[in-house]
Amino acid sequence: MRALVVGATGFVGSRLVEALAEAGHEVVACSRSATSHGFPEGVEPREADFAEPSTLEGLCEDIDVAYYLLHSLSAADFVERDRRYAKRFRSQADAGDVDRVVYLSGITSDETQSAHLDSRREVEGLLAAGGYDLTVLRAAIIIGAGSSSFRIIDDLTDRLPVMIVPEWVQTPCQPIYIDDAIRYLVGVLNVPATRGETYEIGGPTVHTYESMLRLLAALKQKHIVLIPVPVMSPELSAHWLRMVTDVDYNMARPLIESMRYPVTVSAEADIQSVIPIDRTSIGEAMATASGLR
Repeated sequence: MRALVVGATGFVGSRLVEALAEAGHEVVACSRSATSHGFPEGVEPREADFAEPSTLEGLCEDIDVAYYLLHSLSAADFVERDRRYAKRFRSQADAGDVDRVVYLSGITSDETQSAHLDSRREVEGLLAAGGYDLTVLRAAIIIGAGSSSFRIIDDLTDRLPVMIVPEWVQTPCQPIYIDDAIRYLVGVLNVPATRGETYEIGGPTVHTYESMLRLLAALKQKHIVLIPVPVMSPELSAHWLRMVTDVDYNMARPLIESMRYPVTVSAEADIQSVIPIDRTSIGEAMATASGLR
């Protein structure tokens, strides 16, 4: 199968390219810097910039399945950019007569939430209007080296033995290890029933951000003290993170705003019912991502 990965040099995309190639698929890796990235032998690099429509011509020619992984979270106008880029991708996918599209989204509810989560849901709707079969996988935090969400937790446990934290540290979430997310992304190609469906993907256990901080600190053999405060706006939280972590403010603010909302896998949408895998424990995932394994 000839597979296109849009966003191929990113945290998820680079790993997905390798996994698809290892599975025997013919892979086209698309990003703005594709030709300078060290993809595995046999992978075809394709440079394209969704801000420049002229670079997209013929992007989806002879493509069977396309993975759409673009997210513009670090841009101040990320909602508008993601909307515009999704429409441009849909046009190219339809022009190339792509059979399937797989989109990695975020776990959301039908209610209005953060701009970040609402934008993910909007992009789902835009992509669903195409002439191909769309499969959506919704994830919460993806744990792995290079994940911005995990970097926040990793940096905090490294640098602050005592933390004044916002109430959102009590929010439930169901993180997933990057290798497990990749297994699901590749696995949908082998299960025809996943065409046109939406699933949620998560690890084997539900946590809070506080429990994840405490677990990672314990793995590092560090003692931390958390002092929750009832009032700390997303903007203030993002400024606080900018001072104590390496995460960019423009990236941190929408992530923090989203952390106020529960993101757990619902039983009816759990992909484990169609692609059962032996999932990695969150402790093992965090230990590996932080270099402890």
